[in-house]
Amino acid sequence: MNTTPARMAFIMLLTSIVVFFTPVSAEERSVINTELSKPAVRGGIVFKNYCKLCHGEKADGMARAAKLYGVKNLTIGPAKSDYYFKIIRGGGPVVGKSEFMPPWQHELSEEQINDVVAYLQIVTSGAKRGEVVFKTNCILCHGIKADGKGRAAKLYDPPPANLTKSDKNDDYKTMIITYGGQTMGRSQIMPPWGDQLSAQEITDVVAYLRTVLDNK
Repeated sequence: MNTTPARMAFIMLLTSIVVFFTPVSAEERSVINTELSKPAVRGGIVFKNYCKLCHGEKADGMARAAKLYGVKNLTIGPAKSDYYFKIIRGGGPVVGKSEFMPPWQHELSEEQINDVVAYLQIVTSGAKRGEVVFKTNCILCHGIKADGKGRAAKLYDPPPANLTKSDKNDDYKTMIITYGGQTMGRSQIMPPWGDQLSAQEITDVVAYLRTVLDNK
């Protein structure tokens, strides 16, 4: 049976409703809350929504908007946290940089700015960026530890894969994330993420999954 976009949307909505009422132990909730409250994880969301257009997904300046300013790129170079705080809050001119870098202090909260600065400390690492993508998109089914024990796991047969035990290579993981489980002869509940995540984000998730493999 083909999984149409409408059917997949219905499945995900139903999953969300059921999961909302699924009891979670205090220990599980604590682990989830701890992971999702990490500043770098929250900062990744803010960066994607506010900064990626100009600075690029890897903060390397290779972004669509860079050409609007007559520069090759808008790379965010290594700097101390104080510098990041100043330029994000007050804009480029406060640190002698481009006037096109706007001040964000009236649009972002102090917590959001703190989180973005935390994310900038790890933004050059594909695996670290991938961790942010994974923890903001994949944990419902695959679990915060990628062990297949997400809150929605009990709803499905077969259950979501335990990615810490995966024997699949990077190419396979890239394809199943991009095109979904059904295309790869696996569960149709695994949705295609290619329309929601960029190619870079998928590459980063695959890099992160290499770090969670249990090689014992």
